[in-house]
Amino acid sequence: MTQTAPKEKLIILSAGGTGGHTYPAAALAKDLISRGYRIEVITDKRGAKFAHIFDDAPVHVIHAGTMGAGILGKIRGMTNLGMGILEAGALLKKLKPEVVVGFGGYPSVPAVHVAQRMKIATIIHEQNAVLGKANAFLAPRADRIALSLRQVEGLSEADAVRSVVTGNPIREEITALYTKPYPAPQDDGVLRIFIMGGSLGAQIFSKIVPPALARLAPAYKERLDITQQCRAEDIEGVREIYKSAGIKARLETFFNDVPDVLATTHLVISRSGASTVAELVTAGRPAILVPAQLHADDQQRVNADVVSDAGGAWVMTQNGFTEDAVMSRIEGFLQNPESLFRAAEASRSCARPDAARRLGNLVTALASGWDKDPAIR
Repeated sequence: MTQTAPKEKLIILSAGGTGGHTYPAAALAKDLISRGYRIEVITDKRGAKFAHIFDDAPVHVIHAGTMGAGILGKIRGMTNLGMGILEAGALLKKLKPEVVVGFGGYPSVPAVHVAQRMKIATIIHEQNAVLGKANAFLAPRADRIALSLRQVEGLSEADAVRSVVTGNPIREEITALYTKPYPAPQDDGVLRIFIMGGSLGAQIFSKIVPPALARLAPAYKERLDITQQCRAEDIEGVREIYKSAGIKARLETFFNDVPDVLATTHLVISRSGASTVAELVTAGRPAILVPAQLHADDQQRVNADVVSDAGGAWVMTQNGFTEDAVMSRIEGFLQNPESLFRAAEASRSCARPDAARRLGNLVTALASGWDKDPAIR
């Protein structure tokens, strides 16, 4: 029988909800398209706003169930999940993909679950250092489990046998920074700080960082160059604090030029979602990481600890992220910029800039019908 040409093969990517799930999927899409595959995406209503990052790949929006609080929230979640499974089933019967790749979160469940029932090869990708609930549900029947980190909490021994460490695929524009040197700050020179709060901005950064920096000595404030993401309702108040303090600052609710900003940044202050951390270490940027307490398994803290343990970041708990603590930390960097240089190199040591290629290799091995050996890289 003649081998199907790669360009005739379809790969379905199932991702949604947040940029943390969709950006790695988009990075994989670019790699697979370069290999000659066709790509289509299945996402949920929230993920639809990221459709533009998949270029010309068709995007299908289905229902997905997030288990809300209380009985009504769970009923609503199960109802949406059931509808999503029916919709995903109809799509997969029509599209007939070779492989379905899920990127975690409840929006990935319908397509991957249906594919497993239909005996279509599946891969799930776990971005975090802790296996998420959706991936934990899908893992036992997945052909391969791609991991961003070598040590992942919650992965059973049986599932670990089918796991491959690929890293977390990120945007090409960020990957390009991996080979560029860190722009080490000079003694008495400017210190460029990039403050990111996730896709919606983090209120705690707007509340704590501006007044903390405003308390620095005048000579230190003159050296600061701040780029900060703020929520729309916070931005004017933050702007006024920086203006009154004489601190140079660019404020936006969303940044479309993150790679360009990172290229000249000396220090990042941010949450520690998996994709954020992956981008920071690939760019080789030292960071103050403030894990968000969104999950019972404390995923963001574990993500942050991986970089901190390597010497590439300083972790501050939400309770410990105070004006005094931030002022003291930034003052220390201004007095000793060499510490940032050392941390930058340590941060870069945690990176896997070839993650998209590695995950693409895994997809190719399954789509080509080759020996399903976890040792294939």
